[in-house]
This record gives sequence, structure tokens and C-alpha cells, in this order.
Amino acid sequence: MVVAGVTNVQAAPASGGPGYHYYEIGDIKAPRPARTQPAMLLMGGGDWVPEAFHWWVERAGHGRVVILRASGDDNMQKELYNDIGGVTSVQTLVFEDRKAADDPKVLQMVRDADAIFLAGGDQARYVRFWQGTELNKLLDAHVRAGKPIGGTSAGLAVLGHHAYGALDGGSVDSATALADPMGSEITLAEGFLAMPYLSKVVTDTHFARRDRLGRLITFVARAAQASGSNEVVGLGVDEDAALCVEADGRGRVYALGDGYAWLVMPRHAPERMVAGQPLDYSAVPVTGVGKHSVLHLDGFKVDNPAFTAVAHVKNGHLQLLPH
Repeated sequence: MVVAGVTNVQAAPASGGPGYHYYEIGDIKAPRPARTQPAMLLMGGGDWVPEAFHWWVERAGHGRVVILRASGDDNMQKELYNDIGGVTSVQTLVFEDRKAADDPKVLQMVRDADAIFLAGGDQARYVRFWQGTELNKLLDAHVRAGKPIGGTSAGLAVLGHHAYGALDGGSVDSATALADPMGSEITLAEGFLAMPYLSKVVTDTHFARRDRLGRLITFVARAAQASGSNEVVGLGVDEDAALCVEADGRGRVYALGDGYAWLVMPRHAPERMVAGQPLDYSAVPVTGVGKHSVLHLDGFKVDNPAFTAVAHVKNGHLQLLPH
């Protein structure tokens, strides 16, 4: 879809204010062509999946999209406006410090957004720059108002109620997490954002390619311990894949190739999770959500799963067996 017959519009030069840079492309004063609908676009990183973005843009009413990021520039807004198309405009806010998250101009742009997308990068910057700010409140209000939100890579990592914040300055791998599940490298931010259907969820990204099943199992164990509930589940999304979640909690996967969403749902405590000792965690169900599957996030059920398996962790070593 082309809005107002305009394609390949060039982005306006960077501007901004204290603690942020600003870019825009398209007509930010144009009326939204259609109504917005609640939706979540959960991308695992890597290349964009056009079909998923077309789905999301439709639920944005083909209106104004605001991209939030803490590094980079306007490359994503150019791709969204020129290559995906179908929106009246795209605005990008690049945060450099925390004070920008309370800036009146920034907050007004976020209020006016028909859809909001959180870019990749370093999720620790999102947590440090946004948690507890007016922007934090507005992101939750945006979703409550029935408008779509999305995120990729770091932008997906912070959407779960239990978010891996990477606050130690690195990105913990599965081997390290399993070797010491109570280690300082595992930094979880609790209740940063309040997304529909994700109140019991830890999200993770770049999943299969970066071998992140072990660390997600560890994240789930840590979050369950912190919350005092074994109802916490893990949701990982592969690179070049996106989980598109409708207002009723039904999620479908779109992917370039054979990417999946991975549902990790132990429902029981580990046999051993002690500081300085490797994890022991048996019989953790793992379900693959593929292109022909439907994930019901309201009860974490999967219709037509791509695969089912059981993970066993013994002395920090993970074995995944078909179920």
C-alpha cells in the first residue's frame, strides 16, 4: 500500500533535544487512514519479515509509527516507510540518556503514535533510560489504548514482565548461565513494561542461532524463584522470524525460512539452583511454534506444534530430547 501516492521519500535531517536525536519521514500531519487495533509484533532479530510487518502496519491503521531506540540512526524508519510502506509517516527517537524519557516533546510524539516499535541494540540502555519515567508510563498507556506495539532483538527482550536486562554490560550465553544460574551475569528487570499476555513471560531473541535455550531455561528458573511462582514461562523467537499476536492472544509465526517461536514451560522448580554450582533441572517441556501453528498466549497452549521436546539439565549440561 502507498499512502497519499508517495514513495521513496527521504528522511528529514537529524534534530532533537537534550539527550536524544530525532528523525522523521513522511507526512506527520496526515490523518490516520484506518482505525488501530491491539497487536504485538515480537521479532527475534535479524532480517525483517515483510509479511509480519504488513500485518502490523494494518493494525496501526496505516498511520504514524514511532520507533524508539538507544543507538543507531534512521535506517529502520527508511526501511519501514520505503520498503514495507503503507504508513503516513515514521518518526525515530534515539535516546542518549535518561532525561530524554521525561522530555515534553518526546512524550507528545509517543502520545500521538498510532504504533510504537522498539529497535534492537542494548536492552540495558532501555531499562536504565526508561524504567520509572513518564515514557515508561506512556508505553503501557499506549497498549491499554488499543494500539499496536512491537520490538526486535533488544526491543523484544524488554517486553516480557520478567526481562533479561543485560545490566552487567554483556550478554550471558547458555553455558555460563547453566554453570552458575545464580551468577551476577544474569540480571532480570521485573515489571518494566506491562504487555498483554506477557505478565508471566520471559522473552528471548536470536534464539536457535545463538543457542539460547539453556539461558532461557535459567532465566525462567530465576524469575520463578524471584516471583514465588512456578507459572513463569519462557518465550524465545528465532532470528528472521516474528510472532504476531492478535488482540485475543492468538499468535502466529511468520519467518524467512524455518524459524520458530519456542515455548519453555517447566511448571516446577529446579532440583538444584545454588550460587556457584551448576543447574540441575529435569523434564522441562519445550514446544516449537511454527508457521502452521497457533499459540494461545491466554493459556500457553499450542495448536499444531512444529515440534515438542523435553529438556533435561544435569550438572549444567543440557540435553533436548524429542517428546
